[in-house]
Amino acid sequence: MSGLARDAAAFKSALHRQDYTSWHSQPPALQTQPTAAPSGDGEPSKKKKRPKSNVVYSQPADTGTGTNINTQLVYLVNHLKSTGNPMRLQDLAIITNTPVDTDKVLLEKFRGHDRVVHDPKTDLYSYRHDYNVRNKAALLTEIQRQTRKGGGLSVRTLKESWKEAPQAIEELEKEGEVFVTRTLKDGQMRMVFWNELKPTEDQGGMRVEEEFLDLWHTLNVPNDVDLLRALESEGLQATAAAAPVIKSGAAAKKKGKKSAARQRQIRLTNTHLKGTIDLSRDYVAPGASQK
Repeated sequence: MSGLARDAAAFKSALHRQDYTSWHSQPPALQTQPTAAPSGDGEPSKKKKRPKSNVVYSQPADTGTGTNINTQLVYLVNHLKSTGNPMRLQDLAIITNTPVDTDKVLLEKFRGHDRVVHDPKTDLYSYRHDYNVRNKAALLTEIQRQTRKGGGLSVRTLKESWKEAPQAIEELEKEGEVFVTRTLKDGQMRMVFWNELKPTEDQGGMRVEEEFLDLWHTLNVPNDVDLLRALESEGLQATAAAAPVIKSGAAAKKKGKKSAARQRQIRLTNTHLKGTIDLSRDYVAPGASQK
């Protein structure tokens, strides 16, 4: 029994030494912080961020006027159009970065362009606009000329010829010299016409008073059926061109005419059997009884 007691005491001492905490929970993992590599001056180095670039690599880069002679010609004409003033050939070559002053072929094409005007006296080049207007009086004269021909002028085209044309048109409109049509969406000026009838009390052309304008807009125009009935009640009759034809429900349905059936022409190809066999009858074998 002494040996059994000794074994029991050893087992109990082993149980007391056992660590039960690892059976129920796991110890938290150790958090290691990364150590930055020391730089030469003793301070930890920071990773530099790459600068953001706005370059769109899917689009071709703007390489300027290029080397093609037609591309250079377009640059020259567009710059001359945007400037609006006569320019020297050397200034055009420097600003547009084109060899127009040294390339004879490019210079010949530039001078032969239908929108380029060359003054041999001053040796200046200018853009030929649709209308040569530079002041308010010349603008009114051009509007009068086009209105007498039966049409107006586009405000956009006038603006390309003279940048201050929209402001001058608004002043002429306030003075009663022109009529201006505008867009319904944003009220931008579209066309301009000359006002032949000046707004005077003797000749007319004055704006109608607001009272009469309000009365006019309050009037309701009846529909065609009510208008015809009102005319009939007064013993009047609408003109033949303006009178709509009122049809009843039964009379409104048009009866379609049945067209005669077209007879299909049959082409006979067995003409070599004519006279020997009656082709209009079914074939009956010799000796067989016809049903």
